[in-house]
Amino acid sequence: MTLVSITRDVEIAIVTVNNPPVNTLAQALREQLLEAVDRLGADASIRGVVLLCAGRTFFAGADVNEFDKPPMPPHLPDLVAAIENAPQPWLAAIHGAALGGGLEVALGCRFRLAAGSASLGFPEVVLGVIPGASGTVRTPRLIGVDAAVELITSGKPVTAEKALAVGLVDKVTDGELTAEAVSYLREALKRPLPPAISQRPVQAGSYTREQQREAMTWRARGEKAPLKALESIEFSATHDFAEAMAAERRIFLELRSSPQAAALRHVFLAERAALRPADLKDIVPLPVEQIGVVGGGTMGTGIAAAFLDAGLNVTLVERDIEAAQRAETNLKALYEGTVRRGRLSHAEAEARLTRFSSTSDLAKLAAADLVIEAVFEDIVVKQELFGQLDRMCRPDAILATNTSYLDPRVIAEPVTGLERFIGLHFFSPANIMKLLEIVPLAQTGQTVLATAISLARRLGKIPVRVGICEGFVGNRILKRYRAAAENLLRRGIPIAEIDAAMREHGFAMGPFEAQDLGGLDIAFAQREAARSAGTKIAETLGDILVRAGRKGQKVGAGWYDYVSGSRTPIISEAVATLLAGSVRGSETRTRQQIADDLVAEMAAEGEQILEEGIVRRATDIDLVEIHGYGFPRWRGGPMFSRAAPQDAHGRP
Repeated sequence: MTLVSITRDVEIAIVTVNNPPVNTLAQALREQLLEAVDRLGADASIRGVVLLCAGRTFFAGADVNEFDKPPMPPHLPDLVAAIENAPQPWLAAIHGAALGGGLEVALGCRFRLAAGSASLGFPEVVLGVIPGASGTVRTPRLIGVDAAVELITSGKPVTAEKALAVGLVDKVTDGELTAEAVSYLREALKRPLPPAISQRPVQAGSYTREQQREAMTWRARGEKAPLKALESIEFSATHDFAEAMAAERRIFLELRSSPQAAALRHVFLAERAALRPADLKDIVPLPVEQIGVVGGGTMGTGIAAAFLDAGLNVTLVERDIEAAQRAETNLKALYEGTVRRGRLSHAEAEARLTRFSSTSDLAKLAAADLVIEAVFEDIVVKQELFGQLDRMCRPDAILATNTSYLDPRVIAEPVTGLERFIGLHFFSPANIMKLLEIVPLAQTGQTVLATAISLARRLGKIPVRVGICEGFVGNRILKRYRAAAENLLRRGIPIAEIDAAMREHGFAMGPFEAQDLGGLDIAFAQREAARSAGTKIAETLGDILVRAGRKGQKVGAGWYDYVSGSRTPIISEAVATLLAGSVRGSETRTRQQIADDLVAEMAAEGEQILEEGIVRRATDIDLVEIHGYGFPRWRGGPMFSRAAPQDAHGRP
């Protein structure tokens, strides 16, 4: 199969790569591209070469399917070197995305021209590796150590304009890319050529190495790749090009076969499958532009912001005009905070708000394509609401509930035409958290389901299809996790030690710290409601604290004490006194044993969920825990962790 073609514009050769869908640098493509380099290098009538890709993007990186196989020649570093050392200068004409190995190929070219809509970056750390074909060596020689550290260790791509600002590309154009590239190269040939990047000195950085490493170690929480990327960049800054290339390749190959990389590839492939489920690939989603949100509390305004951020129009309905105005004020405050933090410009925030309106009139949702409720978790309230929506909304409008615990089948009882009803469980804060549990009824139409998945992609969420059970997947596992943590406490293991164990495992917070942040009274109210309905639920240690007025950080007292205005937890003597009659053991366990116990409980609940058919794949459970509950991505999730080999420190 021909993946590389060559045409000419007088003295300029145009090399076009066509390896759909995203022009990954698979072995066959590397081979044909290297042949093109040799062939053009032998042609004295060629003065310069433009490299571009057909389809929707420039090279979007390496072929992830080759990661579990022995490296096959020609190796990417050799291809990049061949382009750089060719007799004629090459120019990379970039559209779509130049990622990972694709950007390294572009760095092998003497010039780089990008379309205005292009993005460039090194996402390798997201897959547990570092750039392996000169990314950590050429980049600091082109844009300096500071910019290279930010670009490579974050794994986040930059826009074409940002790439131009830091010197990663030579020009940004909104014109016809091929013509612009040929014209730019032709003009460049009239001037002395700049030196190849490998021949340039490293541009020293202003950062303090130890401060940078300390901050990155804190952010990584046990993840190796970002720190290894920093190590490779630092080595490159103090060694010659050949030594730096050898060091980079050694680190890349070491990480490539590591358990962390295996875990991160597992998550990457699981995300890809979740975003484009095979059983829905032939179903065309419904068009969705007009959104109705009923309920303007924290969750409702967060959901509204998520839709606004994705470019949709939102009408929010509250019970009265005062509540509607309060919700609008809170939404504006949310965006003001985003602007203050530099994540949006004032103009961008204002543009989003022009697509928002608030009202107390449900009839204003008559034209909505999708309406989602985020009202109080009361079955009667939700049923009454959906009875009204069923009458007021278009018969083809999708009706969705955001319930986190209640049975969607019961909520939907007043709805005629259940094929349009679905559960869309957002996680708070809804405009930030990436998980979206999608809960179809047995009657939910496949088109509606496909629309929900498509909408999740548009929102930048990871959709996980789940069946109906108490708490669905995430909250069901959370309930067992918290119960297991309380059981360790009952056996005499201190609260602070349990939290520290989970932080060392890679979580941002331990189970007790997290409850204090979210509020102990929320789960307490759910337990009390279930008890009132006749369900037998044993008293938890959290119940004891809530009854004593200890509801978490918001009141300055939960599992820990808090000083006013501070979120720093302080070990509480009052809690020790309150729970003295319930803590009967005096066990001692290592932090790794504590973490292993709690993860095992999560995996055990996951096994039950799988057996009950609540999810179709174990990977779905891993995605829920990673994107909704802070499970460390580099460990792959609780289901992956149960089978992953552990090193001497319990790390996969």
